[in-house]
Amino acid sequence: MTHMEREQIRWEVADGIATLTVDRPKQLNALDRRTLEEIRGAIDEARRSPGQIRALIVTGGGEKAFVAGADIAEMSRLGPGEAREFAALGQATLAALEALPIVTVAAVNGFALGGGCELAMACDLVYASERARFGQPEVNLGLIPGFGGTQRLTRRVGLMRAKEIVLSGETLDAARAVAAGLALEVLPADRLLDHARTRARTIASRGPAAVALAKRVLQSGADLPLPAALDLERISFAGLFGQAEAREGMAAFLEKRPPRFTGA
Repeated sequence: MTHMEREQIRWEVADGIATLTVDRPKQLNALDRRTLEEIRGAIDEARRSPGQIRALIVTGGGEKAFVAGADIAEMSRLGPGEAREFAALGQATLAALEALPIVTVAAVNGFALGGGCELAMACDLVYASERARFGQPEVNLGLIPGFGGTQRLTRRVGLMRAKEIVLSGETLDAARAVAAGLALEVLPADRLLDHARTRARTIASRGPAAVALAKRVLQSGADLPLPAALDLERISFAGLFGQAEAREGMAAFLEKRPPRFTGA
């Protein structure tokens, strides 16, 4: 097990599973520049560690919040140019998270509002505790989402539902978030992290090259016309047949034994 100390986040790697905990409980884990930079550094470490880190769990420190939003105290001092840079930092950080070639799992243990909802949506899988609350309440501040919320939310829940969530600024409880497509399941708070780890371990045990490619094809294909998306799938499928991982996986199936995946 390895630990890497940072000021605004906790970072732990054990048995191939990394856990990133946003840890500013007094600020309800709000995202300021420093926190975003530390999250980006952790994401970059995961990207540089193929084979060592096979899955990433994102959660919040304390019992109240996953991430309650961007840091309003910091934002209130920004002018338009500085706000553009802040949005660019947030968008780049979440784009890097979304682009990781490993599975990413959000364990939403409390408020996931504004930037917190955007952080969860940049993960592949989202599980919520009974205490979780989701929303994009920026209009209550005279603002709009700036870290990708208007776009990822539309792709997750559809345009009309996204309009209702963003334009009203209202929050959704965990059950409504699941119904809307923002989360997969609601779990008791004391089971949330164990469930996230179980799902992460399951996917981490699969062929890493296949997982990485399947994730890329799913994400890229979602924004393509169907014929182009099917072309992408066919080409990607065929390319795996030249890799040792696929040969090992098919041989293991035929020999009725567990596969031994070693690459990344």
